[in-house]
Amino acid sequence: MTEQDQQEMLDTIGVSSLEDLFKDIPEEIRFKGDLPVSPGLNEYALTTHLSELAAKNANTDQYASFLGAGIYDHHIPSVINHVVSRSEFYTAYTPYQPEISQGELQAIFEFQSYICELTGMAVANASMYDGATALAEAGSLASAATKRKQLLVSSTVHPEARQVVRTYAKGLGLDVVEVPSANGVTNLAELAEAVSDQTAAVLVQSPNFFGAIEDLAAIGDLIHASKGLMVVSTNPISLGILEAPGKLGADIVVGDAQPLGISSSLGGPTCGFFAVSQDHMRRMPGRIVGQTVDRNGKRGFVLTLQAREQHIRREKATSNICSNQALLALCASVYLSVMGKQGMIEVGQLNLQKSHYAARRLGSISGVSMPFTSPYFNEFVIKLPEGTRVAEVNAKLLQKGILGGYDLGRAYSELEGHMLIAVTERRTKEQIDQFAQALEGCI
Repeated sequence: MTEQDQQEMLDTIGVSSLEDLFKDIPEEIRFKGDLPVSPGLNEYALTTHLSELAAKNANTDQYASFLGAGIYDHHIPSVINHVVSRSEFYTAYTPYQPEISQGELQAIFEFQSYICELTGMAVANASMYDGATALAEAGSLASAATKRKQLLVSSTVHPEARQVVRTYAKGLGLDVVEVPSANGVTNLAELAEAVSDQTAAVLVQSPNFFGAIEDLAAIGDLIHASKGLMVVSTNPISLGILEAPGKLGADIVVGDAQPLGISSSLGGPTCGFFAVSQDHMRRMPGRIVGQTVDRNGKRGFVLTLQAREQHIRREKATSNICSNQALLALCASVYLSVMGKQGMIEVGQLNLQKSHYAARRLGSISGVSMPFTSPYFNEFVIKLPEGTRVAEVNAKLLQKGILGGYDLGRAYSELEGHMLIAVTERRTKEQIDQFAQALEGCI
């Protein structure tokens, strides 16, 4: 902007200087002097300074991470960053003009296809913001589909996801009822009592927040008997070896695609997925990419069934989710294509075997016990000796180059002194043994 540009703008609005724009602010409360910030740095000095700040973070390249609880330290094949760093992908925001967005649309279509394969569902959308908002959107869809106002949410669902569900529910006038757990899984007897003809859906997570595998078939039977829906949040890596939720009666399957080749990045961003049975396709939030042919019979891709507020009357929209995570969905697509069916089976088996070895190793430490006996995938809960504070143990582990487990007392008061441990395919036997030895020395 030139001085002439500035003067023309000031003349247009009728003031003589920039200072005149602040005349409504009393002189005595205006800040005088220089702001308490460092002087400007040149490029080299700034890069050095930022590198020093970044080095203060404990990252999973330098520390062995046993921390999961929603963000996981999985192997990311190098080809993923190579593909998603191509400018035609990382600069493409939204494919409104299909005639010039065929590459982006095809990538999203393949993501949808992969998610349907994994979940056993008929239709998937072009991704969501993250797993928590996907779960909340599923509750909203269930209420609209059943014309009921009650959602039953298992206490074994991720605590932060439950908070997001409650936030959505408040605006929609929905009643959220929490179902307690027993032995690390949803209490089926309590669920059976809670289900009624007012229940729109039961929301469960499997593997759940404690890492345990829920009895989805039994939960599905309970809710379907009252003509409600079953919403399942799942870890996509587990579906390499566990039966697809769609085969066990799920009406809606959601989750976070972060385990599928997306960096943990100190907590995000991630990418949610959302899949439904054929019956609920037209109520699905976000956008769907469809495959078609042009007038010459050539295959092409388009956005279809757009029931969002940007495309139809606001009061008729199914959701105000008006974007997606296309670049991160592409990460997941590349990961799944590189791994293939056999690779997904193998990585699932590695997670299962290594976590069970870790559980046996940690469970053999004097004073450490396993409070739950339910089957689990790659996360499990240990109880530390009475009076031991998880935060203090984790601080000591950090000094030994280990990121310890999640302190369950932060979200569940009854689980004070319990630690949630995650073991992925990246953890070696040596690292697990070192973790066990270090933990033993900290308690």
